[in-house]
Amino acid sequence: MVADSLRIEALRNWAQGYSFGLRISERGTVISVGDGIAWISGLPDASMDEIISLEDGSEALVFHLSSDRIGAILLRQSEDLAAGTTARLSGKRLSIGVGDSLLGRIVDPLGNPLDELDPPETASFRQIDVSSPSIMERDFVDRPLYSGNRIIDALIPIGMGQRQLLVGDNGTGKSSLALDMVLNQKGRNVRCIQVLIGQKRSAVASVVETLKQSGALEYTTVVVAEATAMPGLKYLAPFCGAAIAEHWMWEGHDTLVVYDDLTTHARTYRELSLLLRRPPGREAYPGDIFHLHARLLERSTCLAPHLGGGSMTAIPIVETEQGEIASYIPTNLISITDGQVYLDAQLFSRGFLPAIDIRKSVSRIGGKAQHPAVKREAGRMKLDYLQFLELEVFTRFGSKLEASMEERIRRGRILRELLKQERLSPISIEKQMAWLVAYNESFFSSEDREVLSSELRKIESCSCELTLSDSRESWRDALKKAHGQAS
Repeated sequence: MVADSLRIEALRNWAQGYSFGLRISERGTVISVGDGIAWISGLPDASMDEIISLEDGSEALVFHLSSDRIGAILLRQSEDLAAGTTARLSGKRLSIGVGDSLLGRIVDPLGNPLDELDPPETASFRQIDVSSPSIMERDFVDRPLYSGNRIIDALIPIGMGQRQLLVGDNGTGKSSLALDMVLNQKGRNVRCIQVLIGQKRSAVASVVETLKQSGALEYTTVVVAEATAMPGLKYLAPFCGAAIAEHWMWEGHDTLVVYDDLTTHARTYRELSLLLRRPPGREAYPGDIFHLHARLLERSTCLAPHLGGGSMTAIPIVETEQGEIASYIPTNLISITDGQVYLDAQLFSRGFLPAIDIRKSVSRIGGKAQHPAVKREAGRMKLDYLQFLELEVFTRFGSKLEASMEERIRRGRILRELLKQERLSPISIEKQMAWLVAYNESFFSSEDREVLSSELRKIESCSCELTLSDSRESWRDALKKAHGQAS
């Protein structure tokens, strides 16, 4: 009812301001339609990314210009659209409604609701493709964004405004890890945008249901271009998600955007480009595919304090095949982003979950944002763990090792068990601080998974009374008391 009254009011205002007069406009004709694109003749003044209104009510976006015709991707398509349909320029650029009314909503890349509720009452609109902030508008990444994952927060930290890539084969847990990050933002005043590109409806429903059950949907907007959507919507989905997040960032809020996933996005862009006869390049992708993703991810940053100090953290996801991290799209995204988390299929099959390969994972700027207390405890942990992985190889030959080497291997195996974590169970940073201090103080003695889990629960329980600002002695004393009770 509210949406109907708003539309009636808009029509009334238009009618009151309407005046008769001579108007000159260009008119084109649809030549052919198919596979989500339309070829249109005429319209010599058309410009790239301009919206074209078609006589049957369909809408298209100018995507390719040639001397005698226009190639456009369809945004809305009616059953009556066919060759001969009249086309007119709208003079508008594609924009999406933004604002707090989008929190808790599921929308398509055009802002239309997909949750059977009234359309969001957005107060303003934002173009989906705009320039990224300039250097003078940016600030250093110096605040942590906690993922709720032991490996990432301790060894591969992420800062607010960073672009951290999740890369790995299909079925290794990339989407679950990204969903953990969204769930962990509850109560942290971070607004999240989950962009789902080309996924099955069942997968979309599962993500939305998980967000609802955990209470995370109230601070999250889900942008969906499912597998059956037109190619144009799948192409536009990540840019729409970025526009929604940018609005909040410029208002001074911290935002987190998950692009799941950019492999599907790249394939959709390749499909559209080939249909519109753009020259193919490596792996048949158009030559500007790197620029496309760079333009998207460069919009993520941390704004300077005089501009509100908001941030936009990007978590793009990309899929590899047979662990080939050097293929075209993963290589592009690795060079664009500020670090990557690599999930390995072999670790997944061995039961090491999340299957993060610490050797191939890196965060280039997140360490600057890591809390000093966490950084102190996790300082040499990554190096020690990598050395343990190399030392463990020698145990396969049955050779006798020195006592010091055996102790290092024992501690490495304990650490490997501690780094394992169940799906959709993010851990607060205080609990992570507890196990880090406990590990460095050698409070864990057994390699057995059940014994370690029992000790870990006891130790993490004492974190409720402490914060990261407390001294290390306070942490040690509280953990020693908890460890004594566990013993």
